[in-house]
Amino acid sequence: MRRKDRELRDRESQAAIFDKADVCRLAFAAGNVPYIVTMNFGYEWEGSLPVLFFHCARDGRKLDMMRANPRVCFELDVGHELATGPGPCDCGMRYASIVGYGSLGELGDEGERLEALSRIMRHYGWRGEGDFDPAALGATRLLRLSVEEMSGKRKA
Repeated sequence: MRRKDRELRDRESQAAIFDKADVCRLAFAAGNVPYIVTMNFGYEWEGSLPVLFFHCARDGRKLDMMRANPRVCFELDVGHELATGPGPCDCGMRYASIVGYGSLGELGDEGERLEALSRIMRHYGWRGEGDFDPAALGATRLLRLSVEEMSGKRKA
């Protein structure tokens, strides 16, 4: 990271970004074609790095690209606020962000799929009980991103 004074190294600061983020952007690359998609997500920590979970339709471009190349880049950002100054070049944006890399794969085990979907739902405030609709679950792919490296940054 070029600006070490803005780097977020501690898990507490990084977790705060994960907790506040509404979406996660996933960047795919297959052949000479880049593709980025915004997704709902859930997560959990495994040691010093998180594991992210996503849901999507059973077919589509992101799945085709994942199968061609499971390596992805992800990005989350929060706290956007324009900071103005006296002149046009004195403006900037306040924010906090995480960028990382890892491998994306599909979950096949029913228990893992249910836990992943529960993590996604809890990220968005669901605290209920009950079973997921089997028809909806059957029409849904659940993906797991094993994060291999990431960095956090804040501009105040």
